Amino acid sequence: MSDSLTAPPPAPLIVGIGGTIGGTSSTERALRIALDAVEREGFATRMFGGADMARLPLYDPRATSRTEDERAFVTAVRAASGVIIASPGYHGSISGVVKNALDLLEETAKDERAYLADMPVGLIATAYGWQATGSTIAALRSIVHALRGWPTPFAAAINTQLTKFDGEGSANDPAVVEQLCLIGRQVARFAPLAQHGPAR
Repeated sequence: MSDSLTAPPPAPLIVGIGGTIGGTSSTERALRIALDAVEREGFATRMFGGADMARLPLYDPRATSRTEDERAFVTAVRAASGVIIASPGYHGSISGVVKNALDLLEETAKDERAYLADMPVGLIATAYGWQATGSTIAALRSIVHALRGWPTPFAAAINTQLTKFDGEGSANDPAVVEQLCLIGRQVARFAPLAQHGPAR
């Protein structure tokens, strides 16, 4: 078969997880900027925003079946070479919908590559003030370590009192946009190192 008829291999996938229930949020817009940077590096992306997470039932480890939305989420993470998680800071930690989505990754516990093992994971926290951004990033790092993932060296803590996002994929502070793009580039840079198969 000639090269011209050979389909190119699919681009590796980076999954974005984040947002809030009730419309497009600053968290979701920040995540989209990071994912756009990933796409510029040649990766495919799939985003699970607030509306997607709102459709996930409260995780029940004893359930004998999963909804279509639950299966789609787990399937996407299983296929991913990296993940970016964005959460608002609620009462000093991550939001319930983000935590519930991450709890669902228990479905991968018996996979050859369990949870987020060996994957680069970018982290974003948004909050109305600085205090909750720091504690939310710390909580996300702890969760990613527990899920056997590699938090990227840089994480973005965004004070939404100061930073306002627009619907065009940008914000009023160019430094924040660059920080989010850096997260995307770091995940893309480390993704080829992720072992997509049995751990060694």
